[in-house]
Amino acid sequence: MLFAQIRANVAQERESGRHMRFLGLILRTLFLTLVVVITARVASPQNETIWSAYETPSDLFRIILGAAVCLFVAVQIFRYSRDPADMRRWVVIGGAAVPLALVCAVVIW
Repeated sequence: MLFAQIRANVAQERESGRHMRFLGLILRTLFLTLVVVITARVASPQNETIWSAYETPSDLFRIILGAAVCLFVAVQIFRYSRDPADMRRWVVIGGAAVPLALVCAVVIW
């Protein structure tokens, strides 16, 4: 009877861990996607179109740097840790960072 109860507790803990990992993965992906959106918006030319940005060196540099950062962060979306503890950490980090990033995206837009 004691072993059955221990097995049930382990199974329940394992199922709860799956949900936490999934929630951590969702929050991490949402946060990194918001970072890409914010970076793309900030890196876009301010007064010109994308095709005339080569005339202003600062705009061209901003576009190139923004594209590099967006590419790096987009790659990081698909390169996540398989460690369950890392995903559980993202539940806490994402819970705080996603609303902040969302507010920043709304203000910047």
